[in-house]
Amino acid sequence: MRIAVVTPIRLFSEGLTSSFQNHAEFAVEAAVSDLAGLRAALETGGVNVILIDVTQGIDLDEVRVIASEHADIALVALGLNEDRRDVVQCGRAGFSGYISRNASFDELCRALSDVASGRLACSAEISGGLLRALFCMERQSDTIDADQGLTRRESEVLKLIGQGMSNKEIARDLNLSLATVKHHVHHVLQKLGLPRRAQAMRRVREAPWIASTAPALDRRRELD
Repeated sequence: MRIAVVTPIRLFSEGLTSSFQNHAEFAVEAAVSDLAGLRAALETGGVNVILIDVTQGIDLDEVRVIASEHADIALVALGLNEDRRDVVQCGRAGFSGYISRNASFDELCRALSDVASGRLACSAEISGGLLRALFCMERQSDTIDADQGLTRRESEVLKLIGQGMSNKEIARDLNLSLATVKHHVHHVLQKLGLPRRAQAMRRVREAPWIASTAPALDRRRELD
């Protein structure tokens, strides 16, 4: 299993890399501090599992884009607070599995093997919550398109479109890649039912509330 580790904590990164060296079935191909570094590492190929530290907060919209662009790579959330809402949010962002912040290294290795085999190991409480979440999503889809609302990042992008910014300017302002901004702009236009960017600009200027920020993953709960 060829792994990329994403964590802003250097000591944590070096500790994981060192621990994996004692397990021949795992190989750390890249260790980076953020998602921008991950994108650069993925350009060289060779990775089939990405282990992302979520204990410091993570941009789930950016993770969703990476998951869409690399559907053949499994994403695993490391250090997730085992709360049903956080697990569901990570699933929607494209994570294939998660590692509880209370897990040992041996449990991490078993969980990675499960993910590689297409299995998800979680508590009975979490599995029950996931089933209830699926039921609620199915029931909601009968009356409203589940993807109709803008995500937090899409709302930010739409607000900057309303200010007349180009994709490059938006990328610089939000510290995102140009590809990610184009992805968000495409989804914003699609969700608003607008064929052109100029129409989105006019719409948000006439009704600025449509670019109100959507709720993000609660970082306080992650750090509790």
